[in-house]
Amino acid sequence: QVQLVESGGGLVQAGGSLRLSCAASGRTFRSYTMGWFRQAPGKEREFVAAIGWIGGNPYYADSVKGRFTISRDDAKNTVYLQMSSLKPEDTAVYYCAADRYGSSFYSAHEYGYWGQGTQVTVSS
Repeated sequence: QVQLVESGGGLVQAGGSLRLSCAASGRTFRSYTMGWFRQAPGKEREFVAAIGWIGGNPYYADSVKGRFTISRDDAKNTVYLQMSSLKPEDTAVYYCAADRYGSSFYSAHEYGYWGQGTQVTVSS
């Protein structure tokens, strides 16, 4: 099992940047595909980005491509989401998720472990 704790959320003006971190417990972090999802009020949870457990290839939602960067540091059991050029529509609770040996990146149903979420608010 793995436990996930997100940090780094906050209030930022449009055009600004934030970096989210997700720290994982356990000694098998490198075997997990890691994902970021977000949920805005009244909307369903949606995929933002993921990074595979083999090769560390990144995957992005079209809405964030070119603005967000996902990365992982297996030595620190941490995955990051660098968010730039933020827009008011990026406002949501951002969740970190993990899927052991995962090969499906986009569906929330594939991820078995979730963090508690961190709020990101982008003001116009």
